[in-house]
Amino acid sequence: MAGSRYDLKYRGTKCLNCEFPLDRSDKYCPSCGQLNSTKKLKFDDFFSEFFSGIFAYDSRFHRTIRVLLFSPGKISKDYIQGKRMRYANPFKFYLSASIIFFLIWGFGNSFENIEPIVNNTETEALAQDSLSEPNLIPTPGGKEINLDSLIVNQQRNAKRSYREFHKPNEELDTMSYLDAGNIKLDLYSRFYKETTIRNAETAMDSLSYPQTNYNHWLYKKAVDWNTLKENPGLFLNYFINKLPFIIFFYLPVFALFIWLLYIRRPFNYIEHLIFTFHVQTTFFILLSIALFLDYLFPGNWAFTLFNFIFAFYLYKALRGFYGQGRVKTVVKFVLLNFIFFILAAVASIISILASFAIY
Repeated sequence: MAGSRYDLKYRGTKCLNCEFPLDRSDKYCPSCGQLNSTKKLKFDDFFSEFFSGIFAYDSRFHRTIRVLLFSPGKISKDYIQGKRMRYANPFKFYLSASIIFFLIWGFGNSFENIEPIVNNTETEALAQDSLSEPNLIPTPGGKEINLDSLIVNQQRNAKRSYREFHKPNEELDTMSYLDAGNIKLDLYSRFYKETTIRNAETAMDSLSYPQTNYNHWLYKKAVDWNTLKENPGLFLNYFINKLPFIIFFYLPVFALFIWLLYIRRPFNYIEHLIFTFHVQTTFFILLSIALFLDYLFPGNWAFTLFNFIFAFYLYKALRGFYGQGRVKTVVKFVLLNFIFFILAAVASIISILASFAIY
C-alpha cells in the first residue's frame, strides 16, 4: 500500500517548486514553504490537501469572526503586533464580507421596478394642473413665476427635433471644449430618441461629424443616459455590484484622516488602515445579520438595533485599539463620523460619475 506524501522515503534533495537545496530531514522547503515530497499526486492526496486547506482557513475564519465581533479593537492590535497567522488577512476578509453582504442584500432588494425618470402622462397632467391651479413663486422683483409652466415648457422643449439643434462641425470647432461638448451631448441625445440608432459610427455619418473616439464615447453616453432614464434600475444595480470595490478604495482615504486625528499615537498609516478595514468588515457582518433578521421578522427594529450596536462597537474599538480615555474617544468618535459621512458623500458623487463614464 502506498504511503503518505509526508513519509520520509518520498523526500527529495531539491524543492520541486523553487529548486532550493534541501536535506531529507526537511519536511517543508524553508524558501517557499512547499511540502518536500517527490510522490506523484493521487486521488486521496489531492482531496487530503484540499480539505486540510479548507479546515486550516476555517479555523482562522472562526477565530477572526469571534475576536472581531466580541473583542473590539483586539484583532487589529494583535495583527500589528505580529500575531497574524491566527487570523484571516484583513483585506481579503473585508472583500469576502462585503461581497457576501451585497449578495444577501440583493436577494430582497432590486431597482428593476423603479419608474422611468421621464413620464409623458405625468407631464400632460402637470400641464393641465398648471392651467387650473398655477404653482406661483414670488421673485425678488415682486413678480411671480409659474413653476409648473417652467417644468412643462422644459419637457415640451425636449420633444423638439434634433435638426433644430444641429450645428456644423466647423461651427463647433470655434467654440470652447466645454460648450461644444454640451451642445453635442444634447444633440446626440435628441438624435437617439428620434432615430433609436445605437451605433455611434452610423450616427456620426448621419450628423456629418468626424469619426473620433471622443465623438463615439460621447454618443454612447447619450444613448446610455436615455436608456437609464427609461430604466434607472439598470445602472443602480450595476453601481451596487461595484460598491464593495469602491468602498475598498475609499477606506484608505478615510484611514488617512484617522492617522491625522491620532497623529500623536504610536501607529503608522498602514496600522490605521488595518484597523479601518477591520471596523468596516464588522459593519458589513452586523448589517448582514440585521438584513437576515429583517427578512425573517419584517420591520425596522433590526436596523435600529444594528445602528446602536455598531455605534457602541466603534466606540469600544477606538478605545481598545488606541487606548485613550473616554472623553477623548467620544470626541474623536463624533469627529470621525462627521468626516466619514462628508467623505462618503464626495466619494459617492465621484463614484457615480466614474461608473457612468465606464458603464
